[in-house]
Amino acid sequence: MEDELLELGERIARLLVDRHETIAVAESSAGGLISAALLSVGGASAYFVGGGVVYTRTSRNAMLAIPESSLEGVRASTEAYALMLARAIRERLGTTWAIGETGATGPTGNRYGDAPGHVCLAVSGPSEASRTLETGTADRHENMSVFAAGALRLCHEVIGAVH
Repeated sequence: MEDELLELGERIARLLVDRHETIAVAESSAGGLISAALLSVGGASAYFVGGGVVYTRTSRNAMLAIPESSLEGVRASTEAYALMLARAIRERLGTTWAIGETGATGPTGNRYGDAPGHVCLAVSGPSEASRTLETGTADRHENMSVFAAGALRLCHEVIGAVH
């Protein structure tokens, strides 16, 4: 899976550099793997502005400053929440694009009732999309890689579709 993450990072980097666009990441259960893949390409400072692992309410509040009123009726580990993360980091860092990710890596599910292997991904920019993936496994390390790859694939699809 590591090779896939690096390849996806390179493909996204080429698109962003060619277009003089930027990206930010707000990830949770992928634990920084999305950002790491994007940063693995030499010259990443031309397109990667920043991001963070928004794993807790404390980190979300400090890094993204999403008003509590915006969270009413929206729970973590949903496509709506992933999109909210992407929009918030994009706005905070002033980037063209952003990725949001939220899920349950395992070995158990999350407190919202989602099974391990459940993740919601989103991309925000000139175009937006979100997606839910279910791996069906409780393997934490495997899920982290699958979640990161899924986020990067979605990102590549969305950016690539905008001309």
